[in-house]
Amino acid sequence: MKKILLIILVFITLISQAQSSKWSDLFSYNNVKVIREDGNRLIAATENGIFYYYPGTGEIKKLSKANGLHEVKISAFDYNATSQTGIIGYENGFMDVITPNGIFLIVDIPISSNINKRINHISINGDKAIISTGYGVSIFNISKREFGDTAFFSIGTTYEAVNSAVIKDNIVYVATNKGIKFHEINATFALYSEWNLASNIIETDINAEFTKIDAINTIAFAKKIKIDANTFYFQVKYRTGNSFSTINKQFVDVQDVRVTDTQIIVTDKSQVYIYGTNGIQQKTFDAGENINTALIYNNGLFTGTQISGIYNEQKNSLKPDGPFNNTSYKLSLLNNQIWVSTGARSEYDTSIPKRVGYYHFDGNSWIYPDLFKQDTSIYYNVLDVVPNPSDPTEVFFVNYYTFPQYHSFKGIYKMSNDNFVKSYDIPSANIYQNRPIGCVFDSGNNLICTVTMIDGGLGTGYYYLDRATDKLIMKNLNVSNGAQKPLVKDGVLYIPIPRITGLIMYDYNNTISNTSDDKFKVLTNQNNIPEGGVVSTAIDKNDDLWIGTAIGLRVLSNPKSAILEDNPQTDNIIIEENGLGEELFRDAEILQITVDSGNQKWVSVDGGGVFYMSSNGDKTIYHFTKSNSPLPNDSVTDIQIDEKTGKVYFATIDGIMVYQGDVTEVTSNFGNVLVYPNPVVYAQYKGNVRIRGLAQKTNIRITDAAGNLVHSAVANGGYFEWNLNNKRGVRVASGIYYVLMTNEDGTDTATAKIAVVN
Repeated sequence: MKKILLIILVFITLISQAQSSKWSDLFSYNNVKVIREDGNRLIAATENGIFYYYPGTGEIKKLSKANGLHEVKISAFDYNATSQTGIIGYENGFMDVITPNGIFLIVDIPISSNINKRINHISINGDKAIISTGYGVSIFNISKREFGDTAFFSIGTTYEAVNSAVIKDNIVYVATNKGIKFHEINATFALYSEWNLASNIIETDINAEFTKIDAINTIAFAKKIKIDANTFYFQVKYRTGNSFSTINKQFVDVQDVRVTDTQIIVTDKSQVYIYGTNGIQQKTFDAGENINTALIYNNGLFTGTQISGIYNEQKNSLKPDGPFNNTSYKLSLLNNQIWVSTGARSEYDTSIPKRVGYYHFDGNSWIYPDLFKQDTSIYYNVLDVVPNPSDPTEVFFVNYYTFPQYHSFKGIYKMSNDNFVKSYDIPSANIYQNRPIGCVFDSGNNLICTVTMIDGGLGTGYYYLDRATDKLIMKNLNVSNGAQKPLVKDGVLYIPIPRITGLIMYDYNNTISNTSDDKFKVLTNQNNIPEGGVVSTAIDKNDDLWIGTAIGLRVLSNPKSAILEDNPQTDNIIIEENGLGEELFRDAEILQITVDSGNQKWVSVDGGGVFYMSSNGDKTIYHFTKSNSPLPNDSVTDIQIDEKTGKVYFATIDGIMVYQGDVTEVTSNFGNVLVYPNPVVYAQYKGNVRIRGLAQKTNIRITDAAGNLVHSAVANGGYFEWNLNNKRGVRVASGIYYVLMTNEDGTDTATAKIAVVN
């Protein structure tokens, strides 16, 4: 990564914070963790953002990293309607404080990196917020936006997590797995040894874990009581005055306890129970699915579900439209539709959901196929999903797993209108053999899918679909035992081989069913492919093959002809740094390479974000990371471009982010030329002016109103940026400026006006 950072310092045209108007999210807002009220609206906190629901109008607005938040993976939230202040807590220990004056990032308390900093719960009381974490509890001063006293619940090197906490009468009560503890807010608050165990609360329940606590006039809490290693139930107790009482019910799995002036609201797995502060049950609600929280608003019950957003009492699903889940791996775009796979190459990665499948945006709304809902005991690991270009209602996806105990069978599945049609099961002697990886349609509309570990040996190859018999035909190339998603162009199939050095270039001569005239070559370290395997490939507008490896980037010119050469050599891209040559992306794993219509390259680096580069790679135009942009993760597993709109889609394990790029369909002539922002008001915007819709090569002259030339340039790739400086490098004066443009051979022209207000 040091090498990458050096490149950034010298070559990058870095924007410290990308314009929020150019970003949008495709996050899931299904899993509502917390609901709070704010006048005429409800605020719901989900995994990657919050949304506002206005019951009076039905309007829904969302707030995420795309338009103001600083992180993803929300783990806690609270809101004070009086001060109009909300606090979001994240799994990494950071917080966002939302105020009428802006959103402010609060970094975690600086402690050892191996300590669990996750924020488990937030409770606002006036100008104070009690922050429950994986290492203890903190008092946060809201007006100053700074931490006050922190009690580290530690004995030696072991820290005790606080599940939730609340202030009542200047005393902080915390719920932990070892009891309810309390301490007055005073000079000894930070001393863990001074915290008292409320023995009158836990009584003799030495096997109880305390999970939730809340208080106004009444204090109530939930505790998990273990009967044996596999059996437990929940109990809710409350105190009014000086005595504690127990609600007369054994709960299944309490997710939340909320106290109002007159009620106690218990959210229990899929049921909501509402009690008076005297413990008498007033109402129940069966959500019919797992839920996280509930709230009474204007005498109506609203429930935060795990897969349907907010439910009202009529079980109407209230949420922004989005995919079923945030996990994403590979994307397919076609005709304003999006398909998202959610798998991962390692079956041992427990951080990734195993039963998700794929999701589909049909141009109007997101669809989660019934196949993945019907039997959640089935293990799916969908590495890829691709639509048929000639009939997008027909879709194929690959399942990478075979786990008979989970009723999961690796294979290639056919869907029609998101309904299951058939599975092309792949027979093998054991669960590890003949694993499908990724698919592609070639120009003849043939479905071709890579397969690895054929019969357990040196078995990288491919399947193709024989439409006449509706069967898969396998071709074993007897090379290596790994594969990635393939690339195909002009009858040549490119199969990256991860982990083991190699790239297969297989020329099937545009006759996939006839192998008699086929030929192929495997690029290895003898062809200047570095050790560690090939991860990604792309072919650009010049028919150069860009090869992303585990430790660098290579380029091969005219790859189809190279198949016939004895020893073709790939090239490093060398850039100049402080007068010395430096290899571009040396030692970096290249997860994805995508070429836009203007031949610029989007390159994803594992742990390093995304680079947007000039056509030959000698200049970095943008570098987007989790820190300087709304990207949710610095490891982007796929990049896809909608050339009609210029939108660039980034897939990560934490969700999909979309960037409005400057390059749309680029030809030798002009498209729909657009200047933005326009007018350019310095008090509102201090960046460059962008012009898109240009020809592949455009000659540009910019003049003032009197016809004096102030700037000239040649733009390649379909767009241009002007920093509003004249030929002397001085910012131009306020006024109207004319942009005169011609394409490379002068057969097409375009003009535009730019208004500048300094």
